[in-house]
Amino acid sequence: MSTISEVSVAAGTFALGETIERVPEATFDVERVVAHDADRVMPFVWASAPDRDALENAFETDPSVENVERLSDLDGEWLYRMEWVSHVQFVIHALTEEEATVLDAESENGQWKLRLLFPDRDSLSRAYEFCQEHDIDIDVEAIYAMENERHARFGLTEEQAEALTAAFEHGYYEVPREFSVADLAEELDISHQALSERFRRAHGNLVANTLVVDEEDTESQATPKL
Repeated sequence: MSTISEVSVAAGTFALGETIERVPEATFDVERVVAHDADRVMPFVWASAPDRDALENAFETDPSVENVERLSDLDGEWLYRMEWVSHVQFVIHALTEEEATVLDAESENGQWKLRLLFPDRDSLSRAYEFCQEHDIDIDVEAIYAMENERHARFGLTEEQAEALTAAFEHGYYEVPREFSVADLAEELDISHQALSERFRRAHGNLVANTLVVDEEDTESQATPKL
């Protein structure tokens, strides 16, 4: 049975560690991760920080990242395509050897939080053994079966699934609309902007995982959008 694992890794021993040290206010949400080859992964990363120039200067001197390209600028949040080239052996092994999928990856308080979907418990165990053999320090915070998180098959996080479910139950998708974004944000106790971003990513995940079949991404073990 498919198994989900939630792990945390210190930013200093993972990708973008020096960037986070230099710009501690920066936050990162990974949009998707592609196993580029045996030595690097190519993620699409949403980033926010008080000063974009300071953030991009930090990218230039961070040895864990190469070939950074800004793709989009949206209300103070920027989408980058980049290559992670060091401290990512665990992710490369999980994607290429164990056929895992990265469902979530985000930075928080000097830590990277990752949620990974493995085909079965044995593949998760092998990935953990790989970390031990290669002195990769990760903290496994939770392990649970796929059947307890049905929305994961569509690439949705718990928060995205909660937002979409609440929107449907309160008539947000009715015509005429019975509930506004502001009303729903108040109901969920989050900001209007946070809910709008959650909707954008959730809708993107649903399209990517139900309507769109991308052969190149499938062959490269791309993750669902976060």
